[in-house]
Amino acid sequence: MSLLDIMQKDDYEEVHFCQDKSSGLKAIIAIHDTTLGPALGGTRMWTYASEEAALEDVLRLAKGMTYKNAVSGLNLGGGKTVILGNPHTDKSEAMFRAFGRFVQGLNGRYITAEDVGTTVADMDTIYQETEYVTGISPGFGSSGNPSPATAYGVYMGMKAAAKEAFGTDELSGRTVAVQGVGNVAMGLCRHLHEEGARLIVTDIHREAVMNAMEQFGAEAVEPESIYDVDCDIYAPCALGATLNDETLSRLKASVIAGSANNQLQEPRHGEQLHRMGIAYAPDYVINAGGVINIADELNGYNRERAYKKIGEIYQSIARIFDISALENLPTYAAADRLAEERITQLRSVRSTFLQKEHHALSRRRHA
Repeated sequence: MSLLDIMQKDDYEEVHFCQDKSSGLKAIIAIHDTTLGPALGGTRMWTYASEEAALEDVLRLAKGMTYKNAVSGLNLGGGKTVILGNPHTDKSEAMFRAFGRFVQGLNGRYITAEDVGTTVADMDTIYQETEYVTGISPGFGSSGNPSPATAYGVYMGMKAAAKEAFGTDELSGRTVAVQGVGNVAMGLCRHLHEEGARLIVTDIHREAVMNAMEQFGAEAVEPESIYDVDCDIYAPCALGATLNDETLSRLKASVIAGSANNQLQEPRHGEQLHRMGIAYAPDYVINAGGVINIADELNGYNRERAYKKIGEIYQSIARIFDISALENLPTYAAADRLAEERITQLRSVRSTFLQKEHHALSRRRHA
């Protein structure tokens, strides 16, 4: 398929290829949908195997942001950027300032933020060239690192999923298996530890595991063993696609709720979870705390207001379980429906308004 055919298939609005020879910048900005407002989505820097792989990733991520922002009740559309390069060796001030100029050239249709391979410091550099960037340093009136906000949202969503599975959202005494203990997962572990949950953790980085053991009294297992532990809740917080043919037969959890993106290897695995009676909290709903937090910056950041909105992830997850039960839908499909209905409704309202404006203009011309 040609790029335009791919864009038409999933209704993307714009794809921009950006290069700056002097700084080495090679980037792709994808804007999926701006029905609800400007496209908001982070900038990812990664060593892609090919430009085709980078394009596939940015398109997938941009569409995901449309759904995440819509189901979170934000007046924002979905977009994403990927920068092709090694985030450990290829970064420079010139590169990110060049990228900032490209963002500025979109005149607010796209607002960027931190993502995999980029940092708050990188966002500060972009900010030198454009106002259309969030997640910059608190010294600029921003919220800084979004990880604590994401962790809090996952915690609230996990409580809602527990309520669905166990009849109570109390997590004290529950065993939670946490796969990956990076920044977000460490924040999640802190919330769980404070409520009295028992933690079993794993990570490919031994130091991260040791930190969780020391701070929260967590038990540790080897990465491949996390799928086999006896637990109430499995929290995937690292790689995507950990819910697949091989792992679903091994998991003993009644709840799956974690911060990782793209947890289902394929949609059919969400259908399988539904048949198994496992309460699965869709990833892009439960991990939306970070984007909700940075979206608040667009109104002048207020932490209390932002965290109140993040807390509503509990209600969003509960509503998805209600729709799933009433219509016998997998929860991932129920989440998609919520997002799509919100976008469709606003498109309908705008279409009706534009038609009225057109008729009024025609009458004035013929008067």
